[in-house]
Amino acid sequence: MAETASIIWNTLIQEFSDIPDAAEATRLVTRLAMAILLGAAIGYERELKGKSAGLRTHMLVSLGAAIFVLVPLQSGIEAADMSRVIQGVIAGIGFLGAGAIIKLSGDPEVKGLTTAASIWVAAGIGIAAGMGREATAVVTTLAALFILAIVRRYES
Repeated sequence: MAETASIIWNTLIQEFSDIPDAAEATRLVTRLAMAILLGAAIGYERELKGKSAGLRTHMLVSLGAAIFVLVPLQSGIEAADMSRVIQGVIAGIGFLGAGAIIKLSGDPEVKGLTTAASIWVAAGIGIAAGMGREATAVVTTLAALFILAIVRRYES
């Protein structure tokens, strides 16, 4: 019985050994936290405007994109393979964005394009944060917020 318990315990330790030290744990938490916070900034702006895809959606999109690139990076993926991962994330987010776009019959206006674009940008920000490009992610978030909040005032 003790031998079985030891096998189970050692297997559990091996299964949770993908964060080998404090440096890797700090890197993981920093990148994921940045993705969440920056996604939240864009989502909060969308929430204030009463859009259907708001705070939680943008946070989850950014977090998801970050983890999709962070795990392969931790596993030592090659650059060519990483480009395929990123392509998959971008294409997949397109389907989520398409769900935010609404065209009502009889109404010539298409609604939700800006929200779909903000979801797409949130994924890009998540990818940047997940790859350790936090400064790029912050600058991109500021640019997106400028476009969403400031440029909107000068439209029409």
